[in-house]
Amino acid sequence: MKLHPPLLALALGAFGIGVTEFAPMGMLPMIADDLGVTIPAAGLLVSAYALGVLIGAPLMTLTTGRVNRRTLLIGLMGIFTLGNALSALAGGYWLLMAARVVTSFNHGAFFGVGSVVAASLVPPERRAGAVAAMFSGLTIATIGGVPLATWAGEVLGWRAAFAGIAVVGVVVMISLRLALPSLPAPAENDMRAELRVLARGPVSLALALTTIGFSGVFTVFTYIAPILHDVTHGSTGYVTAMLMLFGIGATIGNTLGGRLADRSVDRALTIMLAVLTLTLVAFAGLMHWPLPAAVAILIWGVASFAIVPPLQMRVMQAAADAPNLASAMNIGAFNLGNAIGAALGGGVIGAGLGLPAVSLAGAAMAAAALVLLLAARRPARAACPA
Repeated sequence: MKLHPPLLALALGAFGIGVTEFAPMGMLPMIADDLGVTIPAAGLLVSAYALGVLIGAPLMTLTTGRVNRRTLLIGLMGIFTLGNALSALAGGYWLLMAARVVTSFNHGAFFGVGSVVAASLVPPERRAGAVAAMFSGLTIATIGGVPLATWAGEVLGWRAAFAGIAVVGVVVMISLRLALPSLPAPAENDMRAELRVLARGPVSLALALTTIGFSGVFTVFTYIAPILHDVTHGSTGYVTAMLMLFGIGATIGNTLGGRLADRSVDRALTIMLAVLTLTLVAFAGLMHWPLPAAVAILIWGVASFAIVPPLQMRVMQAAADAPNLASAMNIGAFNLGNAIGAALGGGVIGAGLGLPAVSLAGAAMAAAALVLLLAARRPARAACPA
């Protein structure tokens, strides 16, 4: 994509949300120590955020259907800013949990509505690329924002990191106001049509693919800091560098996924889910050595975010006549996958199976998504005339 101010403003919003979503994963040991809870308990903060997205996505989308799209996006970033400010002020575990849920309520609607807005700003043949351009903010967050927040948490404390993220929210609100044109809500907005579309088989399948596929990513990524500290025996600098490397891979993958999805959504998903599965299996062994672990993390980052644009496009295509709720629900499905992954990884750790087994559990979830996709494609191919 060439320089496109509205897409850049949406990408900046995605950057802020990406930082607040992923930063706790790099700070889990700090948060757990400071609040006096276990690593799996701290991991539930990730699950709580993800479940908040799942609840907030339909709630915010259905109740704001007639609101100007620019006004809505700015308001959603206001919720983001408030939630992060409350996280910075939280004095205990349950207060932080509540603040994370508040923060999460903007997430699904922002990405869902933002994806539809981004696709509407470009010609039809560039829509997957436009969605990828918006999501590039999410991947760039993993390169710079998350490692910076992790470093700030180490040096200044995790509360200072959340305060900095709240400042980012203010900047995003200003950027959206200046860059986005006024975008009235669609005149034909029909809440019942938006709800009916969720019952369609292709839409339900797309949502299931997103949930299962992305749970494979977050089964492992939620516990990346403990893995790199305890298994790879990496320093704080090494952990920060690996988070940046994952982010570089994610940025490459997001762009690659957008290009592949503009050619074939299902082919892009098939290839990248297979790569993700194999990489997580390999990472279970390679995490013991710093250099091989770094190679696996780079490839893992590419595969993890190469599936994002085709997953989002799949649900938008299946719900083309009423896309707003389905698009937002797909963001909720990403985060349901995050919650399932965080809980699954925590269960593996709690069962005493060891951190390498966390990577194998993530690979199993990615493989399950691949099997579901291939099974769904088979009837479609059989229905096509020879």
